[in-house]
Amino acid sequence: MNNKLSAKDLINIGIFTAIYFVVFFATGMVGYIPVLMLLLPFLCPLVAGIPFMLFLTRVQKFGMVTIMGTILSLLMFLTGHPWPCLLTGIVFSLAGDLVLKSGSYRRWPLICTGYAVFSQWIVGLMLPLFFMRDTYFASIRNGYGDTYADTLMAVTPAWVLGVFVVLAAAGAILGAFLGKAALKKHFRRAGIA
Repeated sequence: MNNKLSAKDLINIGIFTAIYFVVFFATGMVGYIPVLMLLLPFLCPLVAGIPFMLFLTRVQKFGMVTIMGTILSLLMFLTGHPWPCLLTGIVFSLAGDLVLKSGSYRRWPLICTGYAVFSQWIVGLMLPLFFMRDTYFASIRNGYGDTYADTLMAVTPAWVLGVFVVLAAAGAILGAFLGKAALKKHFRRAGIA
């Protein structure tokens, strides 16, 4: 099998990255309610599981998932999210791609695991809540007001970072099953189901 990415592969990456980004971003709007911000690491991978699973029916070459995650993190950075998402986007997409490749992008347990690893990139969006707290909340206070900033600060003590990691994995695993159920016909045709 040719391991070089073709024009068709790059087109698939572009199309599915755009779909994933729109679904992810729309789901992220829930975060405008500070208490619901805690659910974003769960909700975003859950809902985005459908386009990601459809993308996997097209993936057969290493690097496609890594490119997708890198573009997603770059888009998030360009839309005003803090720079740690760039690092987690690259690291966790590459790690997820390696897990998926180990199962030839077709073995269901490794698809679930790979998507759970890939989805940890969202934690990079949350890192400033814990490691850049003063500057992050100063900018939040300027943009959203004191009530939003104070509420968000109150519901994000340091231990919540571990909860975010677990929520992202749980949301991704459930999102993988949701995506598989929604796309059963495509999975059968791709030889995954």
